[in-house]
Amino acid sequence: MLRELTDTNLMKLGIQATDWQDAIRQAAQPLVDQSRIRESYVEDIIQGVRDYGPYIVLTKNVALPHARPEAGALRDAIGIATLKTPVYFGNKDNDPVKYLFCLSATDDEKHLDGLAQLAQLLENRDFLDELDHASDPAEIIAYLDKLEQ
Repeated sequence: MLRELTDTNLMKLGIQATDWQDAIRQAAQPLVDQSRIRESYVEDIIQGVRDYGPYIVLTKNVALPHARPEAGALRDAIGIATLKTPVYFGNKDNDPVKYLFCLSATDDEKHLDGLAQLAQLLENRDFLDELDHASDPAEIIAYLDKLEQ
């Protein structure tokens, strides 16, 4: 299911971000460019972190930027981004963030299988090594395709 939610056009590797807001904007930009989300969705993600704290930082080094569907989700998708230099979101247990998985969900259910698969992958050191060493999004897609076979 994860493979159905992402493709090379939704990935950005080696982002140079100045802070967490910049990291979110850059990680989400491919989803905006591919008409998966509106700019308003990105701003809602950032406002959510300002209002509620770094709840999107789920585990060590990993953030799942997302907002409510009505904020501007157009199509279900997961963007994958890596940061050249990790950034701090203010989550003392899981900072700094190095990987961002930007989620666009048009409802509360369709994306859940993809998120479950992503959660399993995040426990797999090989997947994180793939993210660390990939120089082209096609390498990540090939890795995901191999897993689904």
